[in-house]
Amino acid sequence: MQVTFLGTGSAMPTGSRMQSGLLLTGDDRSLLVDCGSGVLHRLANTEVGYEGVSSVLLTHHHLDHMSDLMALLKARWLAGEEHLEIVGPRGTKQLVDELLSVYEYLEGRVDLRIREVAADQSFTVAGFGIESHETRHSMDGLAYRFSDGHDEPPLFAFSGDTEAFAGIGRFANDCRVLAHDCSFPDSIDVSGHPTPTQLGKVLADCAVERLYLTHLYPHTDGNHDEMRNAVNAGGFDGEVRIARDGLRFEI
Repeated sequence: MQVTFLGTGSAMPTGSRMQSGLLLTGDDRSLLVDCGSGVLHRLANTEVGYEGVSSVLLTHHHLDHMSDLMALLKARWLAGEEHLEIVGPRGTKQLVDELLSVYEYLEGRVDLRIREVAADQSFTVAGFGIESHETRHSMDGLAYRFSDGHDEPPLFAFSGDTEAFAGIGRFANDCRVLAHDCSFPDSIDVSGHPTPTQLGKVLADCAVERLYLTHLYPHTDGNHDEMRNAVNAGGFDGEVRIARDGLRFEI
């Protein structure tokens, strides 16, 4: 399994960080997880391209996680691609239906399939085995962990937007790599997102080998070393890295 960070920013994107999105690939499979503003452009610069992504998995419905969704649909239609699958939490079908009611000319351009999933559910998208867990944010959402197949062990977990809480640590525990929301340094404490110290505390007993901090607001600029150290000081003893757009790794 390969993971590529397409967008590691937030609702306040910068020139170097697009909004939320990452690409999972492996064995001729590809899955786009979240599709915020700028993610389509980043995707176009990968070997897979938007032509090679026929499945999208959403963590939740905030704009910075899905604002390029209709742009992806249109790009695939114009490129001659015929299918698009959109999977997400409750309300995903209503969201897409309402978007298509605004952009009526996109209706029927591709074979569009929409599937809703719930917390604590196991399912498959684009050949990847996926398990879901509820998050704690200002909107209902899901964290996911991914495996190479339905009966394979989980390898990678992605939190989406969420506060740090014990349940998310237990959920990620079996994975080798975790990418987790860490939107602000310790000096800025807001609801719905964790500070580095808070994140370190809930991951203190987590066996994850490597943690990527993502969903970074501009407030984190210049504070990356401090944030990494704070996660470890909070109790997490694995490797802590700062995610960046274009970074790719293999598990």
